[in-house]
Amino acid sequence: MTAQNPFHPVAADPFERVDLAIRDIREGRMVILVDDEDRENEGDLVFAAQKVTPELINFMAVHARGLICVPLPEQRADELGLTPMADHNTAPLGTAFTVSVEAARGVTTG
Repeated sequence: MTAQNPFHPVAADPFERVDLAIRDIREGRMVILVDDEDRENEGDLVFAAQKVTPELINFMAVHARGLICVPLPEQRADELGLTPMADHNTAPLGTAFTVSVEAARGVTTG
């Protein structure tokens, strides 16, 4: 039995690459979204929050080793009591990080 390769060759056409990424995200797969070298010059692992699994979060924590972030509208962050990380945001790109959160139940590590 051979495993299916979840990866597909990268398309040469940039619009096709965007279409493929959107399709993969809709189907619950993770994609690497690379920003411009004039911004952060990095790649972010991205998937639809509605499709999250423990395996996806574990992959991000083990292999990406960065912050695991969830984008939220300001109103939802307020409803959840997630206050800004800093009173005066001096981040060059103005990223609006909130205080860090942890699982409400079942946490066994710090």
